[in-house]
Amino acid sequence: MGACCGQGDQAMKRTLLVAAFGCVLACAANAADSAKPEFLDSGKVYPAGVPLSEAVRVGGTLYLSGQIGIQPGTLKLVPGGIKEESRQAMTNIRTSLEAHGYSMSDVVKCTVMLADISKWGDFNEVYKTFFSGHFPARSALGTSGLALGAQVEVECMAYKAP
Repeated sequence: MGACCGQGDQAMKRTLLVAAFGCVLACAANAADSAKPEFLDSGKVYPAGVPLSEAVRVGGTLYLSGQIGIQPGTLKLVPGGIKEESRQAMTNIRTSLEAHGYSMSDVVKCTVMLADISKWGDFNEVYKTFFSGHFPARSALGTSGLALGAQVEVECMAYKAP
């Protein structure tokens, strides 16, 4: 009887091991599925037909396309110069974030491109008003030109635990 019980115990252990391994594989497959990129467009900032996604979500990370100071739904820059363009670009970022369930407090990294790096201080005056409590990591660089003749473009990444 001891030999039969021993063989039964081994069979039971093998069955449990196979079941546990199956659960691990299923969990891994679900995790991989949730990390597939989602290409998102809210229609709240860019006009239809632009060749880009407003944002791409991979897991809990949201990658926003660069934003310039366009009036929502158009490819027209707001008038008034660097501060007004900066304000509109940051407002467009906030609009995109909120459209996809994120907020400015979820932003972890920004890259700022300025057509004239000497306008860095003017940009900063506007930028800092969009954050409270913390500032994301950030890079800023001068360029030889931006789309549509913009003076500023800002690209951000945000994170929320999935």
